[in-house]
Amino acid sequence: MNDLEKAKELLKNGGYTCVMCKGETLYTSEKRGVVPVLEKLEQNIDIRGFSAADKVVGKAAAMLFYLAGISFLHTEVLSIPAKEFLEKSNIVFSYDILTDKIINRSGDGLCPMETAVMDIDSAEEGFKAIKSKLDELRKA
Repeated sequence: MNDLEKAKELLKNGGYTCVMCKGETLYTSEKRGVVPVLEKLEQNIDIRGFSAADKVVGKAAAMLFYLAGISFLHTEVLSIPAKEFLEKSNIVFSYDILTDKIINRSGDGLCPMETAVMDIDSAEEGFKAIKSKLDELRKA
């Protein structure tokens, strides 16, 4: 079983929202949204070359996976803006469901992270917008 297959299997059967693995190194998370990959970036944990499996990937998460250096990504749900971003990256990706947009947790609008990066093409600028939006949401 290769790293991506292992990540997909753990995502499907392990109760995780995000799984990242490379060889014997494995990171799992039950946290939602962009938090699992954002934490790795903020903690300077090197996940370059890892394979990742995630429940939902919007454009914001795609940008973070790109910045983290993920090589292979599988997601159960992928937004069209995320797909367009990933097609320009060096990440090999697959998905189960393609959707127009990622809906927020209350189901009444767009995901705030997706909205924060909608008009941004640079992953570095996206990172700043994601951090700013998270700070704003935590204060609210």
